[in-house]
Amino acid sequence: MRAERATGESAEPKPFRAAREGFFRVCGFGASTLFHTGRTLMSRRILITSALPYVSGAKHLGNLVGSLLPADVHARFHRQIGSDVLFVCATDEHGTPTEIAAARAGLDPRRFCDDAHARQAETYRRFGLSFDHFGRSSASSNHALTQHFYRRLDAAGLIAERDVRQVWAPADGRYLPDRYVLGTCPHCGDADARGDQCDACGTLLDPEELVAPRSAVSGDTGLILRESRHLFLRQSALVDRLNGWLDTRSGWPPFVASLARSWLTADLKDRCITRDLSWGVPVPRAGFEEKVFYVWFDAPIAYIAATQDWAAARGRDWRDWWWDGAVRDSRYVQFLGKDNVPFHTVSFPGTLLGSGEPWRTVDVIKGFHWLTHEGDKFSTSRKRGLSCDAALDALPADLWRWWLIANAPETADVSFQAARFAADVNKDLADVFGNLVQRVTRFAVSAFAGPVPAGGPPGALERALAADVTSRVATIRAQHEAREFRRAAAETRALWARANAYVQDAAPWSTVRRDRPRAALVTRVALGLIELCATVAWSIIPGLAASAITAVGGTATVAVPEWPADAEDVLIGDRSRDARRPIPFEPVVKVGAENLDAACR
Repeated sequence: MRAERATGESAEPKPFRAAREGFFRVCGFGASTLFHTGRTLMSRRILITSALPYVSGAKHLGNLVGSLLPADVHARFHRQIGSDVLFVCATDEHGTPTEIAAARAGLDPRRFCDDAHARQAETYRRFGLSFDHFGRSSASSNHALTQHFYRRLDAAGLIAERDVRQVWAPADGRYLPDRYVLGTCPHCGDADARGDQCDACGTLLDPEELVAPRSAVSGDTGLILRESRHLFLRQSALVDRLNGWLDTRSGWPPFVASLARSWLTADLKDRCITRDLSWGVPVPRAGFEEKVFYVWFDAPIAYIAATQDWAAARGRDWRDWWWDGAVRDSRYVQFLGKDNVPFHTVSFPGTLLGSGEPWRTVDVIKGFHWLTHEGDKFSTSRKRGLSCDAALDALPADLWRWWLIANAPETADVSFQAARFAADVNKDLADVFGNLVQRVTRFAVSAFAGPVPAGGPPGALERALAADVTSRVATIRAQHEAREFRRAAAETRALWARANAYVQDAAPWSTVRRDRPRAALVTRVALGLIELCATVAWSIIPGLAASAITAVGGTATVAVPEWPADAEDVLIGDRSRDARRPIPFEPVVKVGAENLDAACR
């Protein structure tokens, strides 16, 4: 781990370089045998966004693994390899759900959102999410941008006024937004479909399509359709542009590309972008003074607004991230759940393209299926599943982070089962990674009780280890770059196992009395292996990794451990390892029934 320059170059002092090269000569390795360069001289710029979590309701593990956590892992990895990373997100704060939740809490919507945003920010901090900026869709910057896009689209002839029949609930005394109308899906028959979408089959709906509709607020079945004037984004006029844009995209999961194509090849409907509400972005149009923009029109624009707010606080130019062509070597990656795919592949890019301005559109969308709880979909509104706060109150964040990434629903829905979670975490983190750190550091203290000597020359085990580790670390890096999270975790687990196998085969505890130089070499190599194993796992389990790096003499003050680039990151070389000091690494928590019972209540 080393400090890094602003350009992303490693700042390796000459004494370190000389010691490293000298160690390689002694060991018989070439100076570049083990690793390719971890950082590049010219940093690649990467913008990372996660789908906005809705401000009301407790966030559950499904929200976390469906966008937030993998986006964080990707951001952390790119910081390790020296990319110029901007990772932004925000709370999605507008809409009827907020108005209703605020009324139930006895608060005005602004105060309700202030409190809810602060709670979510603290939850994500506890989970180790490393946002560069965590903003709010209710920010003044997002209001201004949303109105700007509306004016651009209107000037381009892409906004139309139309009369809309809306659902009025007499018992509630208000218009109901689409999602607050429940009923039977006309396509699959699910009895709890919402008026905007059926979660069971994924079909986007209009409330009047539902069979036996009812109010989600009061259960009122005497719903009335009333006409109201609204604005529509003419998506139908953007089909050719969207298809042409989609033709230039690559690297998307097959199901995301397929969903996008299915919407564009179907009879794409124009989208209503206004609502009869008071909480939201006001519509700057005569006759629409009592209306606000639909939350799904303003929410994605908050990605840009969050960037503006981040840049303003640092004297940076936000256009470097959002203006197409502003920076040559740059990439924009979005993380989202499959229910958000239509909005991010049709409505939001349609807004950007339709504006006629050179906005940066997404390069890669990494979509996820759903995490289910014992077979049923996690749902905040239906209070089903495990909340993030309950999970954190029961067990450390890294245990959840590891399991969720190792089992990310990348190609299909994944069921969270308590017994499986406990077995996986105990095996991977306690028995493999934790055991490696504990037995090596304890042996180092008991055998040497001070600086570990350089030891003798490496043998066949060390040469085989060098070649194998080189290949494994390259594979892990490739999986992270391809956003293949399950594979990256699996390869990381395999690296830990390989490190354990080396220690077991070399058995320094058996050789220390008859061949102390050999035992010293093995111990120093094992300590270096632990630092490497922790470094490549840092993006997934940052807390445990940092503790392990500190335990073997790594630099705890460096915020981002540099991706392994050479032997200094793997073997010890001439760097001092003092086995007299306390070992701060605590054993990984063994997950028992009592922990999971507390979390799942």
